[in-house]
Amino acid sequence: MGKYIGKKVIWAIICIIAITLLITGLIIFTGRNDPASIVLEKPVIYLYPESETDVQVWLNLDGQLGFTYPAYNDGWYVTAYPDGTLRNCIDGNEYHCLFWEGSASVDVITSSGFVVAGCDTVDFLRDKLEFMGLVPKEYNEFIIYWAPRMQPNAYNLITFRNNAYTDTAELKIIPSPDSILRIFMTFTPLEKPIIIPEQQLETFERAGFTVVEWGGAEMNRCTWQ
Repeated sequence: MGKYIGKKVIWAIICIIAITLLITGLIIFTGRNDPASIVLEKPVIYLYPESETDVQVWLNLDGQLGFTYPAYNDGWYVTAYPDGTLRNCIDGNEYHCLFWEGSASVDVITSSGFVVAGCDTVDFLRDKLEFMGLVPKEYNEFIIYWAPRMQPNAYNLITFRNNAYTDTAELKIIPSPDSILRIFMTFTPLEKPIIIPEQQLETFERAGFTVVEWGGAEMNRCTWQ
C-alpha cells in the first residue's frame, strides 16, 4: 500500500513538473509574438522637396524610441534639397537621411507574403522594392542592410506590413509632402518552404515634395491567418 501511494506521489510530481514546463514553454513561445517585443530596425527617411525647403519632421511612435541620427530633439529640423541632401539646423552637419530605431507594437498576423529561398533574396528584394517605388540609391541601401541577414537562411517568409507600420509609427511633416511612401518589411527564417497566399503590392508614383521611408524587422515566429 505504501509503495502504491509512493508511486502515485511520484507520478503526481512528474505531472506537475511536466505541466509547469509546458506552460512555461507556451509563455516563452507566445512571447515571441508579443508585438511590444518587436524591434523596428533601421527606418530611414529620405526627403526630396522640389526646391530648397526648411522641413520639420515629428515621429509619434507607439513604443520606445531608441537610437536616432541625427539626434531627435523633439523632432528633426532640417533644410532639405531636391537631391535628398539634408542640412541639420541643430548642428549644421550634412546628412542624406533621417535614421531611427525603436521597439513598438506591430501586427504580426500574416495572411499573405512571399516564401523566398535565401539564395534568391537579393534579386527578390531588388525586384519588389523597385516595383513599389524605391529608386536604386534607396533599394541598394535596403539590400545592403538586410540581405546579409536573410541570404544564409534556407528560406524566408517575407511580408511588407506598410499599413500596420504606419499606424504604429506616425509621421508628421511640415510642410506636408505631396507624396509619401513608407515600406516596412518583416521576415521569418524558414527551414522548409510553406504555402501562403502571395501578397499583392502596389506601385508608388512620386509627385512634388516626396518623402520615402523604409525599415524592417526579423521575426522568430508569425501567426498565420
